[in-house]
Amino acid sequence: MRITFLHLSASVSVLVLTLILLARFPQQRKYLSSSSTFHELKMTEPKIFELNNGTTQIKVSNFGCSILSLSVPDKDGKLDDVVLGFDTLEPYLKGMAPYFGCIVGRVANRIKEGKFTLNGVEYSLAINNPPNSLHGGQKGYDKVVWEVVEQKQGEIPSITFKYQSHDGEEGFPGDLSVTATYTLTSKTTLKLDMEAVPGNKPTPVSLAQHTYWNLAGHSSGDILGHTAQLWANHVTPLDQNSIPTGEILPVKGTPFDFTTEKAIGRDIQQVGIGYDHNYVLDCGDEKEGLKHAAKIKDPKSSRVLNLWTNAPGMQVYTANYVNGVVGKNGAVYNKHAGVCLETQGFPNAINTPNFPSIVVQPGEKYQHTMLFEFSVE
Repeated sequence: MRITFLHLSASVSVLVLTLILLARFPQQRKYLSSSSTFHELKMTEPKIFELNNGTTQIKVSNFGCSILSLSVPDKDGKLDDVVLGFDTLEPYLKGMAPYFGCIVGRVANRIKEGKFTLNGVEYSLAINNPPNSLHGGQKGYDKVVWEVVEQKQGEIPSITFKYQSHDGEEGFPGDLSVTATYTLTSKTTLKLDMEAVPGNKPTPVSLAQHTYWNLAGHSSGDILGHTAQLWANHVTPLDQNSIPTGEILPVKGTPFDFTTEKAIGRDIQQVGIGYDHNYVLDCGDEKEGLKHAAKIKDPKSSRVLNLWTNAPGMQVYTANYVNGVVGKNGAVYNKHAGVCLETQGFPNAINTPNFPSIVVQPGEKYQHTMLFEFSVE
């Protein structure tokens, strides 16, 4: 009788645990069947993973495919965490992060009035940034749990995440299989490879990595003293609702000109509350199929970040709406506490015929690579 009772108690405990997990992560129901195990379920729970090659340390999560921390040495060899974020996953799960460190999609940035037409069919999306749709909608790729496909340790550590986006998710057409791999390719270099393969329907795809960088350290204050150089001769100007007008204008002689190195804060007062604009990456040197997009430097620590990509555009965002966010180790992040370098397709490209197309056809593969090279000088 005791054995029967113990078996019954164990069964009830397993059932209760299962119900709790399903209530918290309802998208994981499909992983449970008569042959499923808790191991399989745990693979799709939000977790934190570390990549460490002895010089650079990075913590990432399969929730939102996010970078939580990244520590690199300064001119004296001192390690500092140079990305904004939280100590635990709880604030991310509660939606408290203003896109800290995550991958956004299916379509990054804004889509005008949350509508677009593709092959004669009109699609409507959530208006989560009135009057527009932003970063994939109410529950974009930044707010879902990705599957952990593979993790490698050693001199070139890496981790690969996968997310299966279904037809109609957040209003977008067609199934889409998305993978993202973070790799420490050298002592101070991080590579991100993003791929997406559509199912049986064409669909717009434009993923972006939304880390807020502060090379002086995440808790050091604002980045207005950082210098920036962008390999972009043109910018896409915005209307009153932060949607590109469709024009592509030269930056020369404007506050948007970063073709030569200058402090981020030098002209920022001339562009409203701060930079939140798409730059056309049209003049960078190339290496290994990637274009030089940006160079950011913190004069105090001498840390430098060089960014390379194969994307046509880059949103430069100076954390204009960050206000009183309590982050890691109790640090308080305020306006301009970081700078985002979001390489991407052009914003609202799906509604702007003269912008590079972001539509991916069945049988094609979307590929987007970012190379973050850290150094001191």
